[in-house]
Amino acid sequence: MNQTPPQPSVSRLPGFRAQPLVVGVLPETSPILIHAAEGLALGLDAPRLCFAYVDPTRVLVEERPDGTVVHAPIDTDADDSAWLERRDALTSHLRDQLAGTNVAWELHYLAGRPDRALTHLARAVDASMIVVGSRGPGWVEHVKESLEGSLTAHLTQHQHRPVVTVPLSVVDWKDAVVR
Repeated sequence: MNQTPPQPSVSRLPGFRAQPLVVGVLPETSPILIHAAEGLALGLDAPRLCFAYVDPTRVLVEERPDGTVVHAPIDTDADDSAWLERRDALTSHLRDQLAGTNVAWELHYLAGRPDRALTHLARAVDASMIVVGSRGPGWVEHVKESLEGSLTAHLTQHQHRPVVTVPLSVVDWKDAVVR
């Protein structure tokens, strides 16, 4: 039986004030994204920022109601402790960037498809929105987006929360490639 999913409506919009924000990050996340999310959190009186990294080397085993996940390595022969180092390095990067802030934050280490993982976390924490960074304007990023699709597009097509995209690099209009 093929049912139509519930569509966005005024009644399905989340509250925008005093709700957590989910922020998709990568190990090399730009300070621009981190501080833009911090500014949004302060402006919306968000109680916390829920940073989320979706590890492409891990497979989702179980999604829990609190937004956490159980994950396992895709390669069962790989060193299973490498993800802990990535998590700790990302936590340290976030801690350094957010030193002195008045915004509470936490890191969620996720697995699976990035759009699904971020959506699950946003539902679990009742986030007001999801914040992600843009891909760069280069050829490699264009090919990746053509093959994989845009994370922002996937998010806006599969859940009801607004998605804020923070530009991390831009090109001059005169240098833009016409598609």
